Amino acid sequence: MSERKVVHVLALLMLLAAIGNNGNGGGGGGGGTLILLVQGQTICNIPVAGLRACKPAVTPPRPSQPTADCCAALSHGDFRCLCSYKTSPLLPSLGIDPNLAVQLPRKCGLPAPPC
Repeated sequence: MSERKVVHVLALLMLLAAIGNNGNGGGGGGGGTLILLVQGQTICNIPVAGLRACKPAVTPPRPSQPTADCCAALSHGDFRCLCSYKTSPLLPSLGIDPNLAVQLPRKCGLPAPPC
């Protein structure tokens, strides 16, 4: 596996751990250990906590408007990097609609991603 693919797989695993936690502190079953490892980390220059704040805005069937916390996190994002996740099969498995995710920066008043 190429180094780039390994980096993407690791980033997706961190995203899975962060979103799977749903902000509940990771109670029970050892999930808290994994989430503690990813806290303070970033994916595409966006803090994992910021990604969690954005999840309701990219989850069908009735996505909410992005929160101020979500938009603040996105304002530091590397959108070219985020585009690499658009076709990932992992996003739909997490309940994330990639098309809604691509629309998110514009909803926050940020430039549209290049994908």
